[in-house]
Formats: sequence, C-alpha cells, structure tokens
Amino acid sequence: MTSTPALSVPLSQALVAFTIEFDNEAEHRLPHRTTDHGASADGPKGPWLVSMPMWFNCMRHVPEAGITARDLLRAARTPTNFDGMRRWGYVVFDPKPAGASKQPRPDALVRPTRGGWRAQQVWGALFGDMEARWRERFGPVAIDRLRAALWAIAGRSALDLPDCLPILKPGPGLFSQVSDRPGERADLDEAALPLPTLLSRVLLEFAVDFERGSSLSLAVAANLLRVLDETGVRLRDLPGLTGTSIPAVNMAMGALRNGGMAIIEPDPDAARGQRARLTSKGRRAQEACARRLLQIEANWRIRFGDTVVDELRAALTPLVGDGTPTSPLFAGLQPYPDGWRAKVGAPSVLPNFPMVLHRGGYPDGA
Repeated sequence: MTSTPALSVPLSQALVAFTIEFDNEAEHRLPHRTTDHGASADGPKGPWLVSMPMWFNCMRHVPEAGITARDLLRAARTPTNFDGMRRWGYVVFDPKPAGASKQPRPDALVRPTRGGWRAQQVWGALFGDMEARWRERFGPVAIDRLRAALWAIAGRSALDLPDCLPILKPGPGLFSQVSDRPGERADLDEAALPLPTLLSRVLLEFAVDFERGSSLSLAVAANLLRVLDETGVRLRDLPGLTGTSIPAVNMAMGALRNGGMAIIEPDPDAARGQRARLTSKGRRAQEACARRLLQIEANWRIRFGDTVVDELRAALTPLVGDGTPTSPLFAGLQPYPDGWRAKVGAPSVLPNFPMVLHRGGYPDGA
C-alpha cells in the first residue's frame, strides 16, 4: 500500500519466518499427529501439532503440579485456546468443565498431559537453538544489531504486552487482543528475552497503534485488503498473494464483506470460479489504511526518535529483503521431508502481518 513497505511488514515477515523454522524443528523432534498429514512414527497418540504461540500463551506457564486457569491467563498476559489445548492433548482440567461449557472455571487447575510435558521439554530448549542458527546464518553482528534495535522500542512500551502475538480476536474483525493496563513486567532485560518475543512486542505495539479507532484490523488490512482492487482477484489466487491459508483468507474476507468493502462474484473470465473485488468503500478504506501506516511511522519518529526508527528498519532489511523466495529468510524455511509443510508446497511470499488464529496459532493461519 506504500512504495516503501510499512515498518510492520519486515517485522512481520521476520517473525513469521522464525516461527515457521521453529515449528518445523519442533515437529521433527516431537511425537505428534495432524488432521490432514498423518502422525509421526512415534506419535499416533501424541498431541495434535500446534505452533510456537501456544507455548507462549499456554504451555510455558503450566507446571506439572498445575496452575489455575485464572493465574495462567494472568501470567501469559494474553488469551489462550483452553478448549483446543485440551482437545489437542496438551492439558487437562480439574475439575472438568460442567455441562455444555468447554471452558475451565477460573479456579480450575490446568495440568500438562504426558504429551504436553514432552512438548514443553522440546519447545523450551528450541529458542536457543533457533537463535544460534540465525546467528550462524546472518552473523552475530546482524542479530545483535537487530536485538538492540528492537529493544530500543520494546523496552519503552507503556503497554502490558505478552511475549507473543495474541490469537486474533474470534469473529469477523480479527483484531489483536491486548490489555490496556500499564506495563508491570519484571522482564526488562533485553538479553533474557527470546528474539521472537522482541519481534512480537514491537509488532504488537505497531498493531495497537493501527487498530486504535480503526474499523479494520492490521491483519485484514495488511494481508487481504492490500491485494484486492476494484477489477477483481480470483479467490483461488488469494492465499498465494497474501502468504496466508485458505481459512485465514476466508475469515479476513468475512470482515471486508461485512463492512461493505468487498464483494464476491462469479469470475467473468472463467467458466467456473469466483473473484473478490473492492467496492468504492473498500477502495477508500485501502487508501486510508495506507495513510494510517505512514502516520504511525511518523508518530514513532516523534515518540522514539528518527535514529531509533531508521536503525530498526536498517537492521531488518538485510535479513528480510522483499519477503519473497529471494529473501534471506527463505533459507531457513525448508521443511524436513516428512514435515507437513513439505506436503503443501513452499510459499511464494510471507504474510505482511501474522494470521495467528485459534486453529493452532500458526503464523499464516494454517
């Protein structure tokens, strides 16, 4: 939407790439099962595979003795998919939800299953391994520079931000779910924070600024709204153009259609199929979002200083490139041959904002 991508774009693509690389390695090490791609050799009864955010928003905070659901949410500082983590085999509740409810009581204990405990051991050890890979691939100077540039903003946040991007709020809006309480974190030590946490906090700060008073979330605007026009784009092309999954595209399309910004109609150039196109309201929204992105960066230059903003972009650019397969990030995205991503094909572009959904927290909404 702008000639120079908004600062949120390289932040997003770096975070997505780190997450996918982390997830591929976790899948390789963990007994697990999937719905569409089978199970690992030792995993037919293992937990259903999920993405890195589910460590941050849930399993990181679940000791063997258990934690109340209320205290878990307080520790994570972001919602989790309680029912999903139970159904997927990571946790149990004591007592179980009563009646038709699928949510644990606030005072119910959340405990890890055996499969959940094994996942904790793998996930907890992976962050150091992944950052070591990035240091080897990009050089320690580049990673130290990136960490310092991220901390120059994350360390000054006035928000009580979680350690990962939150699950986008269910429903057509797909807004980021963030507490408006003042930050009370004790982890004000850049060296103690994983790289994806630094990326997440800065990106989430940007998303909060974008979504404050906006009728569209950054997830919808940066991914789907960005690639549509008033002529129309084939529905089947949208996942490839946005770098997000079919379910993510469908959810984002719901937000645009409900807001009167896009319509779906038969494709006039094909015997079958449909296309999505912007209405005049959608075109105006697209232009307004482009202006909003520029204004946020201008505001950040006032708030944090030109040097801080320029240094962050300069630290990200050599790693991210243009976010397509020519980007240095793609060197780490090759999945293991038996991984589920090896069966669905390599992406042609990384999302312009992570689509972290309740479906398992994957950064592309998979």
